[in-house]
Amino acid sequence: MIELVYLRDLVIILGSGVIIVTVFHKLGLPAIAGFIFSGVLVGPQGFGFINDIHQVEILAEFGVALLLFGIGMELSLEKLRRLWKLIVVGGVLQVGLSVLAAFAVSKAFNVPGNSALFIGFLLALSSTAIVMRGLQQRGEIDAPHGRLILGILVFQDFSVVPMMLAIPILVGTDILADVYLVTILQAVGIIVAVLLAALLVVPRILNIIAKTRQRQLFILSVFLICIGTAWLITSSGASLAIGAFIAGLVVAGSEYRHQALADLISFREVFSSLFFVSIGMLLAPSLIVDNMFPILAILIAILVGKFVIVFVAAKVLRMPLRVCMMTAVALAQIGEFSFVLLFAVQGSGLIDKTLESNLISAAILSMFVTPFAMSFGPRLAAGLGKLPRLRRQLEVEMAEDATSSVLKMRDHVIVGGYGFAGRELSKALTDYEIPHVIVDLNIENVSKASQEGVNAFFGDVTNQNVLLKLGAEYAGELILLINDPGAAEQAVRVARELAPGLHIVVRTHYLLDIQPILAAGADDVVPAEREAAVEVTSLVLNRHQVESQLIADHSLKIRNQTEEDS
Repeated sequence: MIELVYLRDLVIILGSGVIIVTVFHKLGLPAIAGFIFSGVLVGPQGFGFINDIHQVEILAEFGVALLLFGIGMELSLEKLRRLWKLIVVGGVLQVGLSVLAAFAVSKAFNVPGNSALFIGFLLALSSTAIVMRGLQQRGEIDAPHGRLILGILVFQDFSVVPMMLAIPILVGTDILADVYLVTILQAVGIIVAVLLAALLVVPRILNIIAKTRQRQLFILSVFLICIGTAWLITSSGASLAIGAFIAGLVVAGSEYRHQALADLISFREVFSSLFFVSIGMLLAPSLIVDNMFPILAILIAILVGKFVIVFVAAKVLRMPLRVCMMTAVALAQIGEFSFVLLFAVQGSGLIDKTLESNLISAAILSMFVTPFAMSFGPRLAAGLGKLPRLRRQLEVEMAEDATSSVLKMRDHVIVGGYGFAGRELSKALTDYEIPHVIVDLNIENVSKASQEGVNAFFGDVTNQNVLLKLGAEYAGELILLINDPGAAEQAVRVARELAPGLHIVVRTHYLLDIQPILAAGADDVVPAEREAAVEVTSLVLNRHQVESQLIADHSLKIRNQTEEDS
């Protein structure tokens, strides 16, 4: 029976995934790499436990759709609006330079112009699924490099639409100009209609459904919006995954986004894992052995070329060295949408069969090494940041003007990060005439602080030279209010090495971040997760007229308990 074979395949996939990812976890290796490796083992090119991967690919595509739907819900249209500069400038530079570079290299090897341009399309795209999954697991989506990565990925994903529309021209299919124009207008019209629905229709529908208080009906409605919107978007020429991403943006505009995300997450994790397994199934170890040198040459060219291009794009946006490095490392691979483009031209002869096979192998290998590269990225950035000559050549002049203004300061406070918490802390320090300086990677924040009369400087607080210029050796306190736990940990280590007696306080989001940061040398770590629990509990107990001293005691109990748990 076909159904039993299908179930057997699922058992093999999930079973191998559980075993191998568990082993990878014990070895400290990324889970995504484990799923890809399990796909290599059980697939037709490995031990052959699964020979027909067509059904798996269908589930995998659904998994990517759910993954991007969830990412869209976490973003919202408002957040995309705030990232417009990173999306437009960073995306145009990265995609444009990647296409041009790939085209030029391909032409140098006598590849026809239309094929060379298509190869540029393939190599310009990075893996939204792998990179965003990695950022989510590391809690770095709101970090400076996380926002830049997200902006570039969003532009890449939307670039797939014109790339798909260009395929008939590259293949040489006769297509009338008016038909092509109608297709483009139809695509734009559908996307505009969906965005209008995000503002006007979907929130009202979800409000009606939520009032029924039927959880299963709410889940069904969320799936309907996800799949229905994705289907509409795909009719415009985009892929299912892009449609699901836009659907997530639609739901994010409602007040029920968090409930929808909570209901979806278990489905998303299972099906997105199938995607990584299916990618591994496409890899043929024997083919790699037979064509080792050309595949490795293509792989190295992809990783190095995209690293350099993304790094340049980040530097044009005046990002510091650490952000440039982390972004370039994360986006140096080929993405899942490249396979969508490849499948669209199969049988057309646009790309030579041998070259196509080598490209697929190199692309999958680039995806496999990405989780390892992302975990190694912070150490690489920290190491290169210590090279004075490289820093002088590549870095924005960070805190260069700080020397004269802080030279006479003693026992002052250095505040890393000028978001809401940084602004409020700065106001309090100013009110009580406590000398302090601000350092931030966000140029707009630094500009705003300077206009308000605050001693603020553009700089990377993880950089030893920056901390020296801010007088860390003579400061009384260092307060870190940045949204990157890895950067906070690195900053603590650098600051502790410079000034062993410096009192260091770190604000972080999660309880899991406490121990690594304390181990790095921080004196106090304030997790927002804990403080939110304290505040909510205090408000509820206060409404029930519990005595203030008892509330204070209970708040202290929560703080002590979370410290023990961490």
